[in-house]
Amino acid sequence: MRLAEAESLMLNIGLVFFAGFIFFIIYDLAKKSNAGRFGTFVLFFALGLGLAAFLVKTVVVELIEGGTI
Repeated sequence: MRLAEAESLMLNIGLVFFAGFIFFIIYDLAKKSNAGRFGTFVLFFALGLGLAAFLVKTVVVELIEGGTI
């Protein structure tokens, strides 16, 4: 395995852990603020949308450059 392949693999694994940690933070924020069911949904939707945009941007850039995902 080349260094570039290892770096790419670790970057993808790191992004998955980062996304999971962000969702844990949103859940903890909703729990500590007693947001309720609708408030928790709004928090996950609004704050998760930023993370989703970051991930979608990464995929679109890879597709435009002609690389493999």
